Amino acid sequence: MAGRAARAADLAEMDGAVAQCFACPRLVAWREEVATVRRAAFRDQEYWGRPVPGFGVADARIAILGLAPAAHGGNRTGRIFTGDRSGDVLFAALHRAGLANQPTSVAADDGLALRHTRIAAAVRCAPPDNKPTPVERDTCAPWLHREIDLIRPTLRVVVTLGAFAWAAWWPVLRQAYGVRPPTPRPGFGHGAHWSGNDAVPQVLGCYHVSQQNTFTGRLTPTMLDDVFAQARRLAGLDDSR
Repeated sequence: MAGRAARAADLAEMDGAVAQCFACPRLVAWREEVATVRRAAFRDQEYWGRPVPGFGVADARIAILGLAPAAHGGNRTGRIFTGDRSGDVLFAALHRAGLANQPTSVAADDGLALRHTRIAAAVRCAPPDNKPTPVERDTCAPWLHREIDLIRPTLRVVVTLGAFAWAAWWPVLRQAYGVRPPTPRPGFGHGAHWSGNDAVPQVLGCYHVSQQNTFTGRLTPTMLDDVFAQARRLAGLDDSR
């Protein structure tokens, strides 16, 4: 699998290879079971039921790194954060920040387009209970490493959604940039900011846009707006929409 990721010549080739991955037996079994049983509200829909590639522009200045696709969101629609409550919150915030052309996304063909931005997940398959294991994260890591390598020429800022994505980022520095990750690792928190040298992206921490956070008020729209406003500034996009 690592070899297939490394051989991908561009994002389109890599995304196609991602969708054909069967490296993690537990995740393969779960994603296919969910796609067969389906949720009652979506019983008449054909689920994607495969790994979910990243989404966005090839010359992204901002990357957003999430945890994994939702069982009835990206695992159903085939596009990360599309068709679930977390995506409702995220895309509304990206639209307010001028990084998306519309505030909602319910299907892969609904016209959503990102600006200056690419979204990916640390783990590309929907996991049981939304909890991938560290082994599954590490098995999936070559896809993330190659994706970042392909957008490296323009990438300036990475927004990590949650502690899992924050932890998944640091090995990318070595694999995509040839830079030793910081020791000790910076601690995750909402609004955390790490800056290395000019050759690597700056990193922002943001609470995940899960219902557990947004429904309880732990993460508010204003908090999200502040993170993406900072990401725009760090990416040099203050005068661009």
